[in-house]
Amino acid sequence: MSSPEIDALTQALARLPGLGPRSARRAVLHLLQRRDTALTPLLRALESVNANMVHCSVCGNVDTVDPCGVCSDPRRDARALCVVEDVADLWALDKSRLFPGRFHVLGGRLSALDGVRPEDLSIAALIQRVAAGGIDEVVLAMNATLEGQTTAHYIAERLESYPIRLTQLAHGVPVGGELDYLDEGTLAQALRARRPIG
Repeated sequence: MSSPEIDALTQALARLPGLGPRSARRAVLHLLQRRDTALTPLLRALESVNANMVHCSVCGNVDTVDPCGVCSDPRRDARALCVVEDVADLWALDKSRLFPGRFHVLGGRLSALDGVRPEDLSIAALIQRVAAGGIDEVVLAMNATLEGQTTAHYIAERLESYPIRLTQLAHGVPVGGELDYLDEGTLAQALRARRPIG
C-alpha cells in the first residue's frame, strides 16, 4: 500500500493520454527509484513550462514564448499557411519537416452535435491573416472526419474571394496499405482523388 501522495501522483499520470493505471504505477515507481536523475528534472521542467506557457498570439500554438518558435523562425515561408484543428496536429506536421511554411490553429472543428460553431474557433483570425496579404497558399489540413471535412468546406467558402491558392491534404490509401484492410470511406476518397500516371 502506498501513501496518499504517491496514489495521487499515480492517478494524475493515469489521466494522461496513452497511460492507464498500470503504466502510471510503473512510471511512478521509475520516478521514485531514480529521484535525482528522473523525478527532480521532471519536476523542474513541469514547473518551468507551467510558469511560462502561453498561446501564440499569431497562430495559436502552445509555447513558452510569444510569438512561438514556429512563427518567429525567419527560415519559414511566410507565404504558405497550413490550417490545423489543434496543436497536436501542428506538432505532428512540424515534426515531419515537410511543410516549410507557417501554421494556424483553429482550436477544434465545427460540430453541430457538440455545439461548436464558427465563432467558437479561430476562423475570424485566419480570415484576418489572409486578408492582411502576403499569403499565397492556404493548406487545409483538417482530419478526414465528417466534422473535419465540414470545417474545411466552411473555411474554403470563406476564403474563396481572396487571391490565394487553396489546397487540402490528400486522403486515401496509405503507403504500405492493403486494399482489403481499408474501410469504404477511405477507398471512396482514394478513388475520387485518383490521378494520371506519368
